[in-house]
Amino acid sequence: MKLLKEFLAIVWRSPSGKASLLVFGLCLFLAAFGPLLAPYGATERSYDAAGDLVRLATPSADHWLGTTLLGRDVFSQILWGARPAIIIGVLTALGTVLIGVNVGLIAGYFGGRVDSVMMRITDIFLGLPFLPFIIVLLSLTGRSIWTIIFAMMIVMWRSTARIVRSQVLSIREMQFVAAAKSTGASDLDVLYKEIAPNVMPLALIGITFALAWSVITEASIGFLGFGDPDVVSWGSIIYQAYASQMMYRAPWWVLPPGIAIMVLVTSVYFVGRAYEEVVNPRMREMR
Repeated sequence: MKLLKEFLAIVWRSPSGKASLLVFGLCLFLAAFGPLLAPYGATERSYDAAGDLVRLATPSADHWLGTTLLGRDVFSQILWGARPAIIIGVLTALGTVLIGVNVGLIAGYFGGRVDSVMMRITDIFLGLPFLPFIIVLLSLTGRSIWTIIFAMMIVMWRSTARIVRSQVLSIREMQFVAAAKSTGASDLDVLYKEIAPNVMPLALIGITFALAWSVITEASIGFLGFGDPDVVSWGSIIYQAYASQMMYRAPWWVLPPGIAIMVLVTSVYFVGRAYEEVVNPRMREMR
């Protein structure tokens, strides 16, 4: 909790970071309360006074963002779609960084054969084609939200592991590490009490960028038709518009989920960017 407060305080110093935090906070609010605020259900069909299905209605007072080919309210679907985007993004980012940080810590600290084996495993995962691998895995394991999170976590930790390892290789040679060893501290104590806190800024930056990448990947999976069939997501909304061949005839159906994805990803990216500029002075010099 203390680390989170420090992270938020640092990001809040930057004007762009402050604006991005507010936008991301709005996305969290919609993820939590969007289904309660939505005027219609995610898959509820709308009918007019004559009992006819309201197909492809343009934006109006009754349907702020129009309706789909099946008479579903686009605005309501956008609100419902915020929750899976945030859940998948946050859990995938946390799991990815947890795996990557631990692999990087262990490989960098122990070195030798341990480092060699772990980095070769990392290289294997780096060589996997990202999206095709996830799609194949989902085809084999099912397409629930949890299998999507698991599939992305398996692949996305690789870059974090590499970055953390390179940092640990330099930190382990510092005097405070030698001092901790001289007092009889175990390897685990040195690793997680002395070295790990010094790589946490990298981990926090990794979480923000992994979150943004997870949201994009989840939307891509949904657009390709491999998302959870029981969940309405922003990617699946675009997929339904594309599959019905109405992308150009009904722009109110396609643009809102695309804009929602862009706003969420951009806000997360700028939160990470604002934090990185504070913890890494060279970033400010490059501006």
